[in-house]
Amino acid sequence: MAISAAETEQLREAVRDLLADRCTEADVRRVMATDSGYDPELWKQLAELGLPGLLIATEYGGVGLGEEELEAVSEEIGAALVPSPFLSSSVLTASLIDAAGSEEDKRRLLPALADGSSIGTVAVTGPAGTWTPEGVAVQANGTLTGTASYVTFGQLADVILVVARTGDGIGVFEVAPGGPGFTRTAASVFDPTVRLSQFTFADTPARRVGTAGWEAVRKALDISIIALAGEQAGGARKIFETTVEYLKTRVQFGRAIGSFQAMKHLAADRLLDVESATSAARHAAADGSPGAIALAGFACAEAYETVALSAIQMHGGIGFTWEHPAHLYLRRARSGAQLFGGSRLHRERYLVSKEA
Repeated sequence: MAISAAETEQLREAVRDLLADRCTEADVRRVMATDSGYDPELWKQLAELGLPGLLIATEYGGVGLGEEELEAVSEEIGAALVPSPFLSSSVLTASLIDAAGSEEDKRRLLPALADGSSIGTVAVTGPAGTWTPEGVAVQANGTLTGTASYVTFGQLADVILVVARTGDGIGVFEVAPGGPGFTRTAASVFDPTVRLSQFTFADTPARRVGTAGWEAVRKALDISIIALAGEQAGGARKIFETTVEYLKTRVQFGRAIGSFQAMKHLAADRLLDVESATSAARHAAADGSPGAIALAGFACAEAYETVALSAIQMHGGIGFTWEHPAHLYLRRARSGAQLFGGSRLHRERYLVSKEA
């Protein structure tokens, strides 16, 4: 379903208003300290806006929107540092079921994901964290055996998909949350707003989802990269705007520090980074080509980290403290830079798309 640019902006504003009220810095810090790493009440309110079902077709209880609307919403989620399974459940899991699942799979799994009553995750990569077919470390031979790492919000999920090697390539499998031989362990994380798990399988029963292979996984990962790029662009813009306000109000030697030439030059460079990241993310959503998605994959990740590091520098000593939010954006930038493939992988894909 296509909606107008004005309707997309209304959706963006609705999400922004909700998050301004329910996902303040204090809320983020409170949720970070919990075992689950997300706020069930906020998740319910996001569900009321239709966000868990944003990409899911209306026939399965979703909203049926596309990548451009997803990117717009993701910018607001990134700006607010929302700790939630949105990217894991509403984007990666929903997209993979849509790409790989049979009609029966979709009717069985998607409605609960769409209304937020179920939370999904996908175990894709092994300990190397390459997010490529070669990095898949789980074997499927009637049952599943092996280990999957960097599983986003894996401790919460009740819809669990596993990418595994079969005798004829890559397959997608569904595992019951309490299935025999299945162990999920919370991983130590640098960014407490994005929880990760390690899944271990020891002859774990599994049900194959559809018949598709890596091409379906690649499609779901590409949609997730668009959403992640939107989060990165939104986060970069937010911490940049926060920093500019600080430069206007912090006085040193009788002058606002933003009036110093060095600060002006640094801020101007970072503004270019923010605008470039935003353009790359929105272009990937609108274009959808492998090259555009790969470009957003590395450009947005690198811009976000650069902007977050400069924000800490421009804030001076206070920027290095736990009490200031600048480090939260840096943590989100660095964790996201490794998710779904690092910059090197995205650059390689971009060069291949250009036949370089």
